Amino acid sequence: MDHNATTDLSTLCQGCGACCAYSANWPRFSIESDEELEKIPVAFVNERQSGMRCDGDRCSALQGKIGDSTSCGIYTVRPEVCRTCMPGDAECAMARRKFGLPVI
Repeated sequence: MDHNATTDLSTLCQGCGACCAYSANWPRFSIESDEELEKIPVAFVNERQSGMRCDGDRCSALQGKIGDSTSCGIYTVRPEVCRTCMPGDAECAMARRKFGLPVI
């Protein structure tokens, strides 16, 4: 894949956001250190402190409209599960299908 294709895929994330609204069980904490978890604002952490707080299936840190324009309110300190979901991977495809968006 050339550099331009990578840039285009990254841009797709900001016009999508489906992975951040796929499931309340998805944004779980896993391998984050205590120091990393402490950087996530408490308002965005669920009651069990096991993952991100969600409004329905939508992560509370997600801003914007799915499939239009989105961003993460805590992008620089987001959990590992959010960092590993990549444009076009299986998780991305599954989330995009849920919202009727074309798979990339």
